[in-house]
Amino acid sequence: MSLRRLWSNPKTLGDVNVVTEELKNLYYKRLMPIEKYYAFSHFHSPCYEDAEFDNKPMVLVMGQYSTGKTTFIRYLIEQDFLGSRVGPEPTTDCFTALMHGEVEGIIPGNALTVDPKKPFRNLDPFGNAFLNRFQCVQMPNKVLESVSIIDTPGILTAARRKMSRGYDFPAVLRWFAERVDRIILLFDAHKLEFSDELTRAFGALCGHEDKLRVVLNKADRVDSQQLMRVYGSLMWSLGKVFKTPEVMRVYIGSFWSEPRQVCDHYQLIEVEEEDLLADIRNLPRNAAVRKLNDLVKRARLVRVRDLIIPF
Repeated sequence: MSLRRLWSNPKTLGDVNVVTEELKNLYYKRLMPIEKYYAFSHFHSPCYEDAEFDNKPMVLVMGQYSTGKTTFIRYLIEQDFLGSRVGPEPTTDCFTALMHGEVEGIIPGNALTVDPKKPFRNLDPFGNAFLNRFQCVQMPNKVLESVSIIDTPGILTAARRKMSRGYDFPAVLRWFAERVDRIILLFDAHKLEFSDELTRAFGALCGHEDKLRVVLNKADRVDSQQLMRVYGSLMWSLGKVFKTPEVMRVYIGSFWSEPRQVCDHYQLIEVEEEDLLADIRNLPRNAAVRKLNDLVKRARLVRVRDLIIPF
């Protein structure tokens, strides 16, 4: 089922824009003056800007290399994008933000940090090593009119754990996890190796488990018996890492544009795919709720700052 036929109706999106505008006015008039008075930005994070309210919901796609992250994004937007490469080796070596634009082009990371219309102005502290590995691809695409997608470098396996990226990879993931509306974590049904870097990446997602959706990809390449064993192994490994009493939802699918291989669980893959696409479809409608929730949490942090260190 195509994602571009699943978006909320324009009336609902118009209501979301009205709520977002009211939240922005409330922040600028009531909360922002208090933040400046108590120097809140020196202790937590910089003040919100227009881009924090006006930009579309963001989806962060992450996982180990060769799990199908870039192919998954191509499947969602139904077209290729500039700079994308697909292969069994680690091909994606940078963070790529896919956003809607009338003219197709690539904006480098250093330019993004000075653009007030983009929500990336606070990425400077991660240094040039990261900004040289960060870019924004703008393109006219129907799906990107309602949501922005961030592709990430493949998480390294144990054999490559000694390699240095030149920047704090888990810290960058944590920055994005705090600001995106959904996190898609992809696993390959043929390899479930939990490396050191993957474990550290999980640590960066702590506190944002409500945004996380786990996908067991390439499920049509294994038979039903193998799928049952792989699914159980993945659930057991996730339980050890996240240490939560709740059972995490794992979607089973094969997200690429090629015809799926015929298998016993073909119908299950179809149903799971529809559930995941419906979840992504609801992001624009739920964006106002997420922004309200973030604003309430920020207001509580400001109040705590006032009580601990009063002027």
